Amino acid sequence: MLTIAAAATFMSAPGQSFSVAAFVDPMLGDLGIDRTNYSIAYMTATLIGGCMLPFIGRLVDRFGARLVLPIVATSLGLACNWMSNLTGAVGLYVGFTMIRCLGQGSLTLIANWIVGEWFHTYRGRAAGTCAVGGTASVLIIPQLNNFLIESCGWRDTWMILGATVIVTLVLPAALFLRDRPEPLGLLPDGLFPDDDHDGSSPSASCDDEPELFDAGSKIRTTTANQAPINDTDDESFTVGEALRCSAFWKIASVVATVSLVGTGLMFHQVSIVAEHGVSRSLALGSLGVQAGAATVSALLAGYLIDRVQARYVLVCSMALEICAILLLIFLPAAGWITAYSALLGLHGGIIRSAGCIVWINFFGRRHQGAIQGTSMSIMVLAAALGPVPPALAHDLLGSYEPALWLFLALPAVSGIAVLSAKPPTKNR
Repeated sequence: MLTIAAAATFMSAPGQSFSVAAFVDPMLGDLGIDRTNYSIAYMTATLIGGCMLPFIGRLVDRFGARLVLPIVATSLGLACNWMSNLTGAVGLYVGFTMIRCLGQGSLTLIANWIVGEWFHTYRGRAAGTCAVGGTASVLIIPQLNNFLIESCGWRDTWMILGATVIVTLVLPAALFLRDRPEPLGLLPDGLFPDDDHDGSSPSASCDDEPELFDAGSKIRTTTANQAPINDTDDESFTVGEALRCSAFWKIASVVATVSLVGTGLMFHQVSIVAEHGVSRSLALGSLGVQAGAATVSALLAGYLIDRVQARYVLVCSMALEICAILLLIFLPAAGWITAYSALLGLHGGIIRSAGCIVWINFFGRRHQGAIQGTSMSIMVLAAALGPVPPALAHDLLGSYEPALWLFLALPAVSGIAVLSAKPPTKNR
């Protein structure tokens, strides 16, 4: 199950900004569209696609990932084929809408849903392992895209991506994926109902107090340093109840900031760093450094989210993003792009694991698809805005720097906000 979830995260690449970044310049020249209009098309399509994610989340809650994942993967493959046949701006809007909703949104949501259903005590670590699929995608896909675009053109590259998505996900999901452990006579984490769940669990709190696990109720009692994990129906929140909690919006501010700033930086990566004398090949190659750093931080954050309060892990991510943007603004030389990419990777890896699993830890398992769909809708809507400020700054002011200063303020504000996020309870 974890392998399929990681594969789904990896193959969300066609809808992710780090993959689209390799297509921007070749498509601009071929389609005759300027950078601002291209970015607005990306923004508009992402807004439309993001509004569909709460619906996708409810579908996964109702029908399960085993049915929904092959349908989404097939649809994403066909969307890539559509992108390969573009002739103008209208088709670009349609294509971006499909790949953003199906790739960046739906596949990521489904992967998180699988982890939430199959893991409990080790949920954070499982999320960190699943996130490695995303960091591997950042490492491999941009370089692969660049190679294929130079070898056979951007149109054939889209077709290759689409075929790879279908082959990688559809058949394995249909054959091996199961929605939940309970119908198979299991509990989350691969436990059997008659296993001994005493205080010997290796995921005790950071001050080594025991963790209590009741196999019948699936409630984990934690120490004061940990966020409680509510997995029973009585303790699970509906979307409406979650939206009335201040903690939801404080966490959402972090997710939205990461999405908006990260998308804006990634989408214009090649052009932004070119202002500091960084070549296209070095700009795309630095994504490998980013992916390596993200792999380390994703695994570490997954481990930490099982043991300490989520807000401290999320604040750490915001601090790393601030450092990365400051370095980009004052980049001393082209070689410093490696340090910038490492900081951005450490920041992104935390969000890939801790930032997705925090929702089910705060609001429960029963409605996790709908709640994550809503949160991912916010994330995608924020991502839609990301490419626009740099594009406007470049086209109107001749430099990306004003947009970078704006981007610097956002993680500072959201980091302060999430410091006060506390796990909600039904009577609070």
